[in-house]
Amino acid sequence: MRLEYPRIGPNRWRKPRLLECEIPASNPRSLQISKPKKINLKPHFLLLKFAFFPGFKYPVAKTGLPLWMLGLDADRLRADLNRLLAFLFHQGILDEQYLQLQQLQDESSPNFVSEVVNIYFHESEKLLRNLRSLLMDREFSDYDKMGIHLNQFIGSSSSIGAKRVRNVCVAFRAASDQNNRAGCLRALELLEHEYCILKNKLHELFQIEQQRLLAAGVRYPMLN
Repeated sequence: MRLEYPRIGPNRWRKPRLLECEIPASNPRSLQISKPKKINLKPHFLLLKFAFFPGFKYPVAKTGLPLWMLGLDADRLRADLNRLLAFLFHQGILDEQYLQLQQLQDESSPNFVSEVVNIYFHESEKLLRNLRSLLMDREFSDYDKMGIHLNQFIGSSSSIGAKRVRNVCVAFRAASDQNNRAGCLRALELLEHEYCILKNKLHELFQIEQQRLLAAGVRYPMLN
């Protein structure tokens, strides 16, 4: 590999120039350095931006770490991901159905779980609005309609493994079956609270997973 640094005087150098490179994911050793240019990304290429500093042996990522060290973050993030999942199962926020959902994700659909969960969030928020609208009506008496919304909520929550949300929906439906307005109002408050916890935790989970995949994608051996 041949590198050139712009010199402006004895022992004086210009600021390192930001370069772009294409690195085939299948063969990271074949690293090609070029001047900045427009690059058409393909699925089997990774785009990295980094700088070369005089006297430093390895290319330095924008994080300030040598590229070979970036892979270390993938292991830490995987551990963080496993700890968060274990917490969500221990607290009963998720159940084994979520693991079954994960098994349906593969290379052909790498975002399958997050896409399904985002659809769940969209539909759930509509159901929560409908439930609150029904209960805020002083003349409300259509408990059958409320039961339909709750059955939909129970089914969709079960399908992604949202255990605590599902359990609250079941209690909510029991209050609805008894035409217990006060019980329904308490259940709605609890449902909104549990749904908020679920949404925040799953967003955190997906964020860690995206960071882990990014870190794993730039795991390279030390350059000679």
